[in-house]
Amino acid sequence: MAHFPPRDLVGYGPDTPKFEWPGGAKLAISFVVNYEEGGETSITNGDERNEIGLNESPPSQPRYGSRDVNMETMYEYGSRVGVWRIARAFEKRDMRFTVYAVGRAVELNPSCIKTLHAAGHEIGSHHYRWTNYGALPLETVREHTESCIKAIRDACGQPPTGWYTGGPGGPTPESRREVIKACKKEGVELVWESDSYNDDLPYYTWEFEDVIGGPMLIIPYTLDNNDLKFAVPPGFSNPNDFVDYIKDSIDVLLEEGRSGHPKMMSVGLHCRLMGRPGRAAALDRVLEYVKSLGPEVWVATRSEIAQFWTKTFPKPTKRAAAAVAAV
Repeated sequence: MAHFPPRDLVGYGPDTPKFEWPGGAKLAISFVVNYEEGGETSITNGDERNEIGLNESPPSQPRYGSRDVNMETMYEYGSRVGVWRIARAFEKRDMRFTVYAVGRAVELNPSCIKTLHAAGHEIGSHHYRWTNYGALPLETVREHTESCIKAIRDACGQPPTGWYTGGPGGPTPESRREVIKACKKEGVELVWESDSYNDDLPYYTWEFEDVIGGPMLIIPYTLDNNDLKFAVPPGFSNPNDFVDYIKDSIDVLLEEGRSGHPKMMSVGLHCRLMGRPGRAAALDRVLEYVKSLGPEVWVATRSEIAQFWTKTFPKPTKRAAAAVAAV
């Protein structure tokens, strides 16, 4: 039977919580680097066709039964070059990001994730494959969850801190739930879950109460403050579009924070997209702008945000308390 959790169309409403981020910051920004290269749909992974999404020449037609060298090498740029260019941009400014790591990609290049983890970046999960988990049997979802946990643990010595399935198509409530169940079975206590785009603040959900015995902290992700819009219509036609959009998002949320209602925002990056030189220059401009704002902006990993949130707004013990986040 399909799982139909209730939808929350209210959220915090007009009166969002009043608080301050660490250091008195008015805005928290979570940069996310999606490490997917090697985990995409590919003949080399046993799939019947090759990937067509989020590349330099969309739209394209899938090639069935034989390898697509163009597509494979566009993806390979991300793991060979792009990820390191992005990492250097953050290292230069002593900033940390969260990695959404695809398990199969980690298996094919474990030293990358090991290096990023050693540099202080957070390693979260982007499931085992970059695929449509909403269309897969729950047994496959469970097996892939276990494989992803193992890949990340083998690479950096610990399991993923949080989970984002995402991918083309996105999860269903059933597949999302299966991930939580599999994580519990594997002894992995997720600090956060991010398959949500519905708020500018973290919040608690009771959707998985019967699995984990209480609420789960959701840290919403973004598909608008995201370099994927370079590859999908309507999107960014040049790097300046990305810079302007991110800066405008920061300015609006920062002003709300200055008025006593701080917010958070995510910025999504892909190694094969933002890692290209022309777009990397745009990332540099965004990071310099963030740096220029000083202590008003807190650049944090998702686990750091989760740690602050659960300490400031402890997990509610009753459903009725969830909506107000213990303000």
